Amino acid sequence: MAPAFCQPKQAGRLAKLAVTIAGMSEAAADLAFAEDLFSGLGHVQARRMFGGAGLYAAGVMFALVDEGRIYLKTDDALQTDLVAAGAIAWIYTERRGPKAGIPVETSYWSLPEPALDDPDEACAWARRALAVAEAKKAVSPKPARRAR
Repeated sequence: MAPAFCQPKQAGRLAKLAVTIAGMSEAAADLAFAEDLFSGLGHVQARRMFGGAGLYAAGVMFALVDEGRIYLKTDDALQTDLVAAGAIAWIYTERRGPKAGIPVETSYWSLPEPALDDPDEACAWARRALAVAEAKKAVSPKPARRAR
């Protein structure tokens, strides 16, 4: 049996996405592609931030899109598996301040290239990234509320 995304119902969805993307800016098309690629997770929302965008599922940021590349939130185990699959780190460089120009490797690693053509594989990676993000969110302290 063909994967779900190859079945006729899905082909119509992909054709509609291609028409939608044709009229968008490159950045908007990247976000539409990412939201569609991860649609197997349920509702995925892109929110613009810092020149890129965060990808959220159930209110938790599990990935980001920067310069046309999708990066997943990782822990040590997921990072190891992504590296084995050919992923690269998202490197952030401060533009201003005392750390300006100093590249910093983050806990976000790229989605492996084969997953970009396979929504089932992409969603499998994304589910792991979402689990990592949810676990990190659960243990991080909540900001103190200011008294009025």
